[in-house]
Amino acid sequence: MNYESLPDHSRIAKIGFGTSGVGGWMMADHSQDARAVAALRSALELGYTHFDTAEMYAGGHAEELIARAISETKSSREGLFITSKVQPMHLTYGGVKKACEGSLRRLASDYIDLYLVHWPNPLLPLKETFRALNELAREGKVRHVGVSNFSLGLLQQSQKLSEAPILADQVPYSLSHRSYVDNGVLKYCQENKIVLTAYSPMDRGHLPVSDTLRAIASAHGAGPFQIALAWLIGQPGVITIPMSLDPRHIAENLAAAEIELSTAEIDQLAGPHG
Repeated sequence: MNYESLPDHSRIAKIGFGTSGVGGWMMADHSQDARAVAALRSALELGYTHFDTAEMYAGGHAEELIARAISETKSSREGLFITSKVQPMHLTYGGVKKACEGSLRRLASDYIDLYLVHWPNPLLPLKETFRALNELAREGKVRHVGVSNFSLGLLQQSQKLSEAPILADQVPYSLSHRSYVDNGVLKYCQENKIVLTAYSPMDRGHLPVSDTLRAIASAHGAGPFQIALAWLIGQPGVITIPMSLDPRHIAENLAAAEIELSTAEIDQLAGPHG
């Protein structure tokens, strides 16, 4: 497994397990619990260590399912890196504190490794959001703070408000979705030791497979989606969090961390026909 080193000398897996859609969408769907827990257990048993979730996912139920899978597999909490997020409507000082307590309770954990602002809310001042996040970090309930879906300007504003370094900006990024390259966020993150977490790395299963992608996959004896993941994590400071409930795809996603693309292959895929 490849890891990204963090400023505090800890590390985070380059390929994590995303949980958007696990256990339901905006509300819990308990009819899917058995399948969801089986997928999470499979991920833990395969060696995934980074799990990304949010209070918004299945109305918080995704967090509960992660806790259940950790308990059932008797996995060490200390060996895992869990990211969760506070949703936009809760970005007041009190809202952030309450949201974090809810996530901690559902995760059955004393701390969250990385706590993100899920989306910016122009109606609520970031100053109050970070007043709460700074307190949570000082209390040890949150080990790292970060943001998600933040533009370059908002990311820089967050840096000024956060007592601790902003660890990550989680944004959509894939071979076919490069808006956060074009807007300067990727370059800024790389220059300032901020992890860029790529979500929807396979466009929710609809990533176009170009001739270039197919040829490179064939050369490595891998699937096109595996190469798409390897391309992302081959870039400095970039990690990704694919999601699947299929045990075969879960294993393939993790195995992509072992694929080493050449500089020429990375450049080919970065081109307009990648």
